[in-house]
Amino acid sequence: MIGKTVSHYRIIEKIGEGGMGVVYRAEDLKLHREVALKFLPPDLTRDPEAKERFLREARAASSLEHSGICNIHQIDETDDGQLFICMACYDGETLKQRIERGPLPPEEAADLAAQVARGLAAAHERGVVHRDIKPANILITGEGQAKILDFGLAKLAGQTELTRPGVTLGTAAYMSPEQVGGRDVDRRTDIWSLGAILYEMITGRRPFEGGNAQAVMRAILDNEPEPPSGAEAGAAERLARIAAKALSKNPDDRYESADAFAADLVSTGDGRPSEAEARPSIAVLPFVNMSADPEQEYFCDGMAEEIINALAKLGNLRVVARTSAFAFRDEKLDVREVGRRLRVGTVLEGSVRKAGTRLRITTQLISVEDGYHIWSERYDREMEDVFAIQDDISASVVEKLKVKLLGHDRTAIAARRTRDPEAYGLYLKGRFHWNKRSPEGARRSLTYFRQAIERDPDYAPAYAGVADAYLILENLDLTPSSEAFREAREAVAKALELDDSLAEAHATLGWIKMVNEWDWEGGRQQFLRAIDLNPGYATAHQWYAVYFVAKRQWHEALAEMRRAQEIDPLSLVIGALVGEMLLGVGEYDEAIEQYNRTLEIEPGFLLAHFGLAEAYVEKGMRKEALEKIREASDLPGGEVWGPASLGHFYATTGRRDDAIAIVESLKEPPDGGTVPAWAVAAIYAALGENDVAFEWIEKLVEERSSRILQILVGRTFDDLQSDPRFGAFLKKIGLGE
Repeated sequence: MIGKTVSHYRIIEKIGEGGMGVVYRAEDLKLHREVALKFLPPDLTRDPEAKERFLREARAASSLEHSGICNIHQIDETDDGQLFICMACYDGETLKQRIERGPLPPEEAADLAAQVARGLAAAHERGVVHRDIKPANILITGEGQAKILDFGLAKLAGQTELTRPGVTLGTAAYMSPEQVGGRDVDRRTDIWSLGAILYEMITGRRPFEGGNAQAVMRAILDNEPEPPSGAEAGAAERLARIAAKALSKNPDDRYESADAFAADLVSTGDGRPSEAEARPSIAVLPFVNMSADPEQEYFCDGMAEEIINALAKLGNLRVVARTSAFAFRDEKLDVREVGRRLRVGTVLEGSVRKAGTRLRITTQLISVEDGYHIWSERYDREMEDVFAIQDDISASVVEKLKVKLLGHDRTAIAARRTRDPEAYGLYLKGRFHWNKRSPEGARRSLTYFRQAIERDPDYAPAYAGVADAYLILENLDLTPSSEAFREAREAVAKALELDDSLAEAHATLGWIKMVNEWDWEGGRQQFLRAIDLNPGYATAHQWYAVYFVAKRQWHEALAEMRRAQEIDPLSLVIGALVGEMLLGVGEYDEAIEQYNRTLEIEPGFLLAHFGLAEAYVEKGMRKEALEKIREASDLPGGEVWGPASLGHFYATTGRRDDAIAIVESLKEPPDGGTVPAWAVAAIYAALGENDVAFEWIEKLVEERSSRILQILVGRTFDDLQSDPRFGAFLKKIGLGE
């Protein structure tokens, strides 16, 4: 085959071989890129079962879009009828080759296992079970990314099995007990296999061994892995416990999902950085305004935010989100303290002096470990060069952090969506005010986004900004749901028409689909698309977690929210929602700790106060719960949440008359305000007045309000779930059977 041309691919060399195919490196003569071609062995070409399984590999893998899964470009057939798949070609080595050199350091093992777990989670969400996860089917690229290969044994949900009953597929050493027994398998069989790989990475040996395949399979059914000992123990002990859970004989005792597996891998629980945090990391602080005009602060924030957005698209660089990095704006802290709080290795700070159309921008990249400068630069440019300045800074930071860029990463950094400095400035003003999350800020942001569009009608981020502004206005009850979602839908559609690679627009569309259109699968796909485009966009992970909560998949929700928190560790909303997820899985003590940590950052954050009260109730700490509700009710913004929470507390503790008095007051708000239908429904539900509760729930359904999430998120409405009408409600909004 070497030197031959197949279709428009010239074969260069053989790079691999297995039971289901031979793989060659080839040159795509049309697109001038290197690819990998996998051919079905000639002696199996006439085997209908093998040929169909080969085709299924292509269909299964091509349906998956994830950075941890090998991309499939095409499936084709040679002139003599030999099938082949064209795949992305990566430089690197298999995990099998890496393990052969000896056990991996615990941090590296945890990082690789977490990457594989996330890739499997993406496959499982599409109904694809791999069934042959093993070190030889995991490629480690030169940049340290794990890629899952070979879906030749993949099982698609709802498809008929190709093999005869009782036939076992897979590789013996990594088979789950149910695979060994020839029983039906689901995603938990992949979790078992990954547990076996994790064990092998940290010990250098397989968890189950024998002189032949049959002996190995007997060991899988009857034995338990030997715990790490000697040099393997210590730092690897936590990973051994994780592997042991994944290797439980009973599938019900394993991790519920690959996402939950990954969450355990990235959460050390002992204050040490997780393997994700051990990657090159940076916090970009807000640039200091050195201009005479204080209104130029928006421009300084915008400079820093654009650099954050560019760097966040690099999968092998951990970038702290804007909200966390900007929390230190007015604090005079040593950079080492900032780095300690954000758990990063480097900090980028800078200043902007603007006079007329001239800019002077200075930047310093500082090592957190010793406080020394790694790199600094000064830029004296015209305003029209602002985009080139941002690109220069981003590229310099990456170079100094020794992060190797892939081709798509270079494109992501250099991408620009307008060349009109005035449109860009208006957009930055819009984001500056939008990030305040206040009524006035939302209104002003909408004005600036629209002005940016007037300057540049093809400016996609400005349209996404318009959509986001309407979502805030709706959530604050300042614009009717029907109007807000209509405007947001039109704006985000225009943004994606102009630029389908805009992660923020995909996340916003996902939220609209989920909370207003009740297209949960459509929303999920948009969140996944946003995360793939920009893994560092915390809001996409946050909203995706809410999707899992609505599905009552609490462990998956917690895993996704943990990812958001890793990106944005000081986010108040994300911190409070992590507490909500912990409540959902019954971890009340951890939830209380999480809420208290959030309140240490911002003592007046209402969501954390009322979440903490709910946690106290679940723990049976009624006195503490009541004190917390009353304390929070006196805070700014507590006028609705306070009575709602207090009324629900009274209803659940037998103070019926007090609860009724509160719910009646909520139905007649002062100054003609909006009646909080969700709060009224919650109190009536706690009182056992299901008929009235469902009447108020129906009002939210009719409005298609985002407040419907109050019914789905948290435990407040759990008592209604046994009522047949709750099932009808879920069905109406697309969540029922």
